Order: sequence, then C-alpha cells, then structure tokens
Amino acid sequence: MNTTPSVFGAVHLGYIVIETDRFTDWRRFGTDAIGMHHDAVDTGLMRFRLDDQQCRFLLRRGPAEDVVATGWHVDDHTSFEQIEARIRAHGVPVTGGTAEEAALRGVERLLRFPGPKGITQEIYTTPRIASEPLRMLASGWVTGDYGMGHIAITSTKPTQLRSYFNNVLDARLTDYIDETISGVKLKIRFLRVNERHHSIAIAAVRGLPIDPIRTRVQHLNIQAATLDDVAQSYQRVHELGFDMALSVGQHTNDKELSYYARTPSGFEWEVGWNPVIIDESTWQPSTHQGISIWGHTPVGQTIIDKLDQFRHGGLSLARREDTVTALSGTGIHDD
Repeated sequence: MNTTPSVFGAVHLGYIVIETDRFTDWRRFGTDAIGMHHDAVDTGLMRFRLDDQQCRFLLRRGPAEDVVATGWHVDDHTSFEQIEARIRAHGVPVTGGTAEEAALRGVERLLRFPGPKGITQEIYTTPRIASEPLRMLASGWVTGDYGMGHIAITSTKPTQLRSYFNNVLDARLTDYIDETISGVKLKIRFLRVNERHHSIAIAAVRGLPIDPIRTRVQHLNIQAATLDDVAQSYQRVHELGFDMALSVGQHTNDKELSYYARTPSGFEWEVGWNPVIIDESTWQPSTHQGISIWGHTPVGQTIIDKLDQFRHGGLSLARREDTVTALSGTGIHDD
C-alpha cells in the first residue's frame, strides 16, 4: 500500500538495456530491418534511437542474450523522490548510477534497484537530446507522453509481479486476455503507468507453475508512426532473412495492428501501429477472449520449436522466480 501521492501519469517507459554478443546481427536487425537510428559508442556498446532522445536501446556485450534493465523516465524530481522513498521504505537496495552510466543512457539523475525476473529497474529524470539528426529508414516512432512502447514478461507469479509494479509505479490494470495455445491456457494482464494502453504485459500459464520462455522478456514493442512503416519494416525483416514469429494481425484489446519478429537474442520484437489511448475517466477493465481479432499466425514454427518450449517449461519448475518479495506484497487479488 503506497503512502506517498500517486506517480501515475508521471512515469514513462524510456529505454531498454540489452546484453548480447551478437552485435553484427543486432545492428542489421535494428537499422536495416526495423529501421531505427544506430549509434556506435565503442566496441562493446551501441545504441538505437527512435526520436530526438540520445538513447532508447542500449546494447552492451555479454552472454545473457536478453533484456537486463528497463529505464523509466520520471517527469519531475518530486515524483522521482517518491518512488525512491517507497523502495527504500521496503528495505530494497537502491544504487545511484555513475556519471558514465547516465551518459551512456542519455539521462540525468539515475537510480537502479532490483526488479522481477532479474531485470534491473532504473528510474531517471531529464533525458538528453541528441545533437545529430535522425538517420533511419522509418518515418518516425510514437513516443512522447506515453513512453516508447511496452515490455511483455512471462511469469509463474503474475499476481506478485502486478503488485510489484503497482507498489513501485502505481501501475493500473487495463484489461485481461484469456488465450489457449496448443491446449495450454494463458492469462495475460495488461498494466499501464500513463494513458498508453499498457507499458507492461504479464503472461502466465493457468493452473501450472511453468514458464515456457527462455528469456526474461517474451517481447518488446515499439509503435510506428504510420501503417506504411509497419508494412515496409515487415518486408525488410523477410528480405534480410530474419525470423518472423507472428504475421501481421490486430489485437483484441488495444486494437494495435502489428507483427512480431524474432531478435538475434531470441526474444520477440513487435512493431505496431495505432493502439487505443486510455480515457482515465471512463475506462473499466474487461477480459478479452484471444489475443487477436485477425492474423498474428505463427510463422515457420516447427515441432522442434514446440518441444523446446516444453523443455524450458519443465526446467522452470526447478528454477525459483525472483519477484523481489519486499516490493511484491499482494494487496491485489485477481484470477
């Protein structure tokens, strides 16, 4: 239960940190396929831009092949200090970012603290504006007041994860989706921290404590400025030989039209267009049946892929999922 004033609306998904050893493939994926702006920092670091901010994706060399941190832009120092106070009040360690770390992310006043599934959470103020103009194939990306997209996570403890983001960021439940894939029943919770339909999605297998996804994240999303940008990047992904996970389709809940490509690190990357914007005065959570109105069909999935998912699900039974217990006390009851 938060005792400080709500920070809802003052928080926006700002950047993602990815650890990978596949720099050559990632550069081709990010610039030539998806269409983002690329900046080489040094031999072990590179960045992608979506807009005038210096960094939206920071890639660093390492073995994880996964997302290792998410950065949340906090509008003002008062809200920043409220979030910091909440974390410290629960006895969770908070570490200040160094000047070099803040510079790499293109931000000021950087703090980090533990997050669910080992994904470090970072908060910052005042993103720095790049001096160089954008050089990218896309005409633009939708960021602004709603942040830069969303992150989707699979979990064996979805209620605790929802509580974590409620306790830290005052996240609100937007809606649910019930879906059955290959006989496995999933429930997906969609959380928002501003008027973007969701900045966090949490998927769980109903009735079974398994996590079928190897990576900490299932997918990332960015929002294209135009439908042409979606279509053209979809074509480039195919032509450059990157794997497509799901074909073009439209979601039931946020109505976003999108496709899912598979990144060089293995998790998926959704490029979407035109999701609904939440009206806080009228919105009520509801449950949708199935993730898509049309499309989003699996592309090139083999029986080996399915068996691999079952193998990872089995391995997850023996693996303890970290929810940062001090910050994920429930106070929330859902199905």
